[in-house]
Amino acid sequence: MIRGLIFDLDGTLVDSLPGIATSINNALNEANLPTHSQTTIESFIGNGARALVELALGHKREHTEEILASFHRHYAEDWKSGTLVYPGMLKLLKDLHANEYPLAVLSNKPHQHTSKIVAELFPNHLFDQVMGHQESFPKKPDPTMAHHIIDKWNLKPSEVAYVGDSTVDLATAHAGEMVPLIFSWGYGTPENTPLLHKAEDLKSFL
Repeated sequence: MIRGLIFDLDGTLVDSLPGIATSINNALNEANLPTHSQTTIESFIGNGARALVELALGHKREHTEEILASFHRHYAEDWKSGTLVYPGMLKLLKDLHANEYPLAVLSNKPHQHTSKIVAELFPNHLFDQVMGHQESFPKKPDPTMAHHIIDKWNLKPSEVAYVGDSTVDLATAHAGEMVPLIFSWGYGTPENTPLLHKAEDLKSFL
């Protein structure tokens, strides 16, 4: 029985691709480096900001630190005009919260951006824990951060669903012995696994 739910952010709760694409291309353009289409940048998402920058740079990774800093600076502003909550997701979260399910966000996006986006797009404390990537924890699919959240709930991993959209999220759920619930939208949708096609579909697993 599922007693708590941990949600990925990018591609699961929000469509953040436009804001991410604008920010990385602004950073690259300022350094006179080649930019990328939004479709290409979509394939770079899922393993955190540094991986995003390294993939965007290709063979020019000597610029990683410069572009990473520039990306963070741009993204602090660009996300606002390029991040939308997926249809039905806010109602789903409000219903889960009303039914007293503990809810959390766990993302490979840097913590400062994760917490800011969640606070502005999901008000009223729907989530009691929000964790983006921090240097003190390994990134997903390592389950350490997920287990840190679960321990605070005093639940077993098998009682918690990890809700995501990608192969990284599916691997996180499996590595952490959680129940995987994967939406069909987002970035890097896994193959050969059952998918949820609308937010409301999640309730059938509770």
